[in-house]
Amino acid sequence: MTSPDSPPLVSPSPCPAPPPSLPSSPVPSSPGPSSSSLPAPPSLPPTGEVMVLALGRKKQRVLIALSILPNLFLAFLLSSDPLITLSASHHCHLPGPLPSPEVLNSSLPWERGERPRDSGGLSQCKQFANGSQSAVVDCESGWDYNVTEGLKNNIVTEWDLVCAQYWLVPVEEVCFILGILTGCLGLGFAADRLGRSKTLLTSLTLSVVFGVLVCVSPYPSIFIIMRFCLAAASGGVYLTLYITRLELCEPSLRLTATTLAGLVTVAGELLLLAVALGCQSWRGLLGAGAAPLTLFLSYGIPGVFPESPRWLLLSERSADMNAFSERRNSNRDVRDDESFTELDSEPLPSSRPYLSFPELVHSRNIWKNMCVLGFTSFISHGISHCYSSFRGDVRGTAPSFYWTYLLSVCAGGGAWLLLWATVNRCGRRGILLLSMTMTGLASLILLGLMEYLSETAITVFSVLGLFSSQATASLCILFTAEIMPTIIRGSSVGVVLALGCVGRLSSPIMDLRNHYGYFLHHVIYSSLALLAVLSILLLPESKRKPLPQTLADGEQYRRPPLGRRRRDNVPLLATPNPET
Repeated sequence: MTSPDSPPLVSPSPCPAPPPSLPSSPVPSSPGPSSSSLPAPPSLPPTGEVMVLALGRKKQRVLIALSILPNLFLAFLLSSDPLITLSASHHCHLPGPLPSPEVLNSSLPWERGERPRDSGGLSQCKQFANGSQSAVVDCESGWDYNVTEGLKNNIVTEWDLVCAQYWLVPVEEVCFILGILTGCLGLGFAADRLGRSKTLLTSLTLSVVFGVLVCVSPYPSIFIIMRFCLAAASGGVYLTLYITRLELCEPSLRLTATTLAGLVTVAGELLLLAVALGCQSWRGLLGAGAAPLTLFLSYGIPGVFPESPRWLLLSERSADMNAFSERRNSNRDVRDDESFTELDSEPLPSSRPYLSFPELVHSRNIWKNMCVLGFTSFISHGISHCYSSFRGDVRGTAPSFYWTYLLSVCAGGGAWLLLWATVNRCGRRGILLLSMTMTGLASLILLGLMEYLSETAITVFSVLGLFSSQATASLCILFTAEIMPTIIRGSSVGVVLALGCVGRLSSPIMDLRNHYGYFLHHVIYSSLALLAVLSILLLPESKRKPLPQTLADGEQYRRPPLGRRRRDNVPLLATPNPET
């Protein structure tokens, strides 16, 4: 009981009173303003990653699949050169039915082999005059071909590009590689200035047109010219699809999408060989690659294959930008991706929509990275031919065409699988360094111990070198596309691909000289491979990093100094929050 004079009891409050140093704010008596009257928070400008995520995951996967599918048929146009230029064994045409071995021995002179340890055989370009073995003349009535591999009817057998006309075959191969080089440089620059979508449609249209013109070429000279133009257009399609695919991916998806595209290209090369065995005609083979490309012209229909969002971010196309912004705002409530919130808060890169050439000239870090990757691409593409022909150069017995072709294709597929399994774990720079080191070591072992190695050992080290060189070449292109900014990504990847084409020029040049000097050729590439190993150490790492947009972003991709100590942002003795 309480007395009437005692103060009333106060019920205990579940929350303690605020301390004196922290006075509680008075409760307003008037009702608070409604949420509709509050000003909307300022929307931050979009970034490249935000624009990609604004597409939605489903549409993003569909666009990536659409960018991968054309690689299946591009392999018909870019990898068919070994089949259409394969030279079969031949001899001068003799009157009458199929001549017997006795008739051949009495009508054709014997010639020594042109390669070491080659005993020689019956002449392929000479015959005895008038059945007399006293005089030898050139073939008078054409040639008979003994086709056992590849196409029965290719440009060599149709136009008799043998003996005195054999030089046209390496010239065609050189022009084809130069065509790819021209397309990568020209259309890569166009992709940066005009946009990925316009360049892709232009390249696809030119590929279809020149593909038809190549199939109806009546003379070798016209065929070489049309083949050059077809290579340029096909190279532009491949390059534009490559950079568009990469710009549609978030950092965790880039390697997977690139690997799938590489494996589809390998599947196209295997399908190319199967179609060649079925049609047996070079015109049908090239037509089978050019005709399906007409289906991909539907990418020009609005909404089917839109422009790259990263390129739109750097252009002054407000209508397209507003469409992407509306899509982003409408999907903000239904998206549960936590990374979107972080990326949405990134500031807009301070850049101009058009390229500043003085700024590009002074971007020393970008030039350094491009030179290192271009040099590595040049070595890896050039030394691959050395491994493919090493056994024939040393032993004088070249392997069959099917063995060489399948070995090269399977090595490319295995290289892509290796990159997919290791690059995201060990980093781009580490795997590039490892693969180039393996390339140089395999080359040095073959050159230094070739007199002591057995046939099996030569095959093993040749396969190892071919495998590692293809892995290096593939990773160079991916590395370049990841560290070069969007504003010059097409031109940069085009330059690295073009330098790879320069390395590939050594193959037809060596064929033109009948592989004379192969040892010096291999030694030079091996020495340069060791130099490339040292230069790779200067590259930055792009694993799980966003793609740079501007030249300023690209300049930030630097390798940290070797002597810099690593510091933690969180102190070791952190005071815990008492209220948590």
